Amino acid sequence: MSIVQVLAICGILSPIIYTAMWILGGVLQPDYSHVRDDVSSLFAVGAPNKGLMQSFIIISSALLFAFYIGLHDGINDGGGSIVGPLLFLTSSVLGILVALFFPLDAGGEITTLRGKMHLILVVGSGLLTIGGMVALWFRLRLVEGWSSFATYSLISAIASLVLAIISGIFIEQIQGPT
Repeated sequence: MSIVQVLAICGILSPIIYTAMWILGGVLQPDYSHVRDDVSSLFAVGAPNKGLMQSFIIISSALLFAFYIGLHDGINDGGGSIVGPLLFLTSSVLGILVALFFPLDAGGEITTLRGKMHLILVVGSGLLTIGGMVALWFRLRLVEGWSSFATYSLISAIASLVLAIISGIFIEQIQGPT
């Protein structure tokens, strides 16, 4: 098995671990609702299983970091722009920073500098990921054999942006203007 294949497996495992964290965290926290509550509540200040949930986030982000390194090398033998993979790498580093140093404030309130940084870094990470998908689309559409992945990247970027906007609208309606 090549190093690129190992790094690709990291990319496969990351969302599985993240999803397992979300499901397990919701099961372990009886008052948590997968529909009503955000994922950040699972590792917020004072959350009952904060350390365990942080571990899942860090592992998931580290696996993505490894995958993004392999992504650049795996496409056209590392030829072409590194912008997309760099945006993805930065996003995964922000995920680790959020888990380690900037958990959501207790009760989901954003009252401290740490809570504000949580929001800024989570939004920044999301925007970097969407930007990475767009940059990947630009790159992949020019590489023979990768055009279907280019289309997938563009569709994923659009879907992610739409879902982020919808989430923002729902949060605004639930919490009201801040």
